[in-house]
Amino acid sequence: MEVVHDVSIVGYGVENGVKYWTVRNSWGTHYGESGFVRVVRGKNNINIESDCAWAVPEDTWSEKRRHRTTDEEKNDPRNKKYQVNGPYPEKSEDDTKFLEPSPRRGTCMRDEKVTFSLGEVRTKTMSWDEIDASTLPKNWDWRNINGTNFVSATKNQHIPTYCGSCWAHGTTSALADRFNVLLKDLNPTPVDLNAQVMVNCRAGGTCNGGNPGGVYQYAYKNGIPDSSCQQYVAKNLESRTCSAIDICKDCEGPPPAEGETG
Repeated sequence: MEVVHDVSIVGYGVENGVKYWTVRNSWGTHYGESGFVRVVRGKNNINIESDCAWAVPEDTWSEKRRHRTTDEEKNDPRNKKYQVNGPYPEKSEDDTKFLEPSPRRGTCMRDEKVTFSLGEVRTKTMSWDEIDASTLPKNWDWRNINGTNFVSATKNQHIPTYCGSCWAHGTTSALADRFNVLLKDLNPTPVDLNAQVMVNCRAGGTCNGGNPGGVYQYAYKNGIPDSSCQQYVAKNLESRTCSAIDICKDCEGPPPAEGETG
């Protein structure tokens, strides 16, 4: 059998006497059971038992060991093909709708203050209007609340290339954290919202910078898809406006004939 797709196994179980593997697929949360599927266990279905690989991480954090980059690593000629924290992408005509970027290198906001062009929206009483600040605990860390981490994944906005999209990453991460707190059990996985869609749809800016207020306004009007809908590519959308395929990439049937690209 030829292997043409890779998945990751996250668990196993038995249902109605049938043993199965719990498998995380990579086709988005709309597929299967919120992105997961069950594969019969013990039958080597789709080569799942005979063609597998794994790794065991090494604990480099308990004793706070740090890797120090050597001169040999710094001078490796392979580094020359990568541009680390390079200049902003070239501006396009569409960027004129946003404010000019700050002259400070690496700043990805174009305005020193979050602004809401449509005005601030309050649909309910805010928690800080109801809770006495003096009753709050002295310490609080959402990464460890009774052993549970409610914080969404940490990302690098400059991978695979430099992109001034902090306005999209900070907001989508903050919103995802709020969902994780609301859901409490984080089942089946923590929520992670899509920053690339915010760049594609110019929901506050582009890789040339932007304003976080636009993301919240976009979320209020349209919602934000989760991270499985669109790979983060750290690039502005070119040659077209944001369409359905730029919000959630997916394949549509039927598949093309053999030898055709579809």
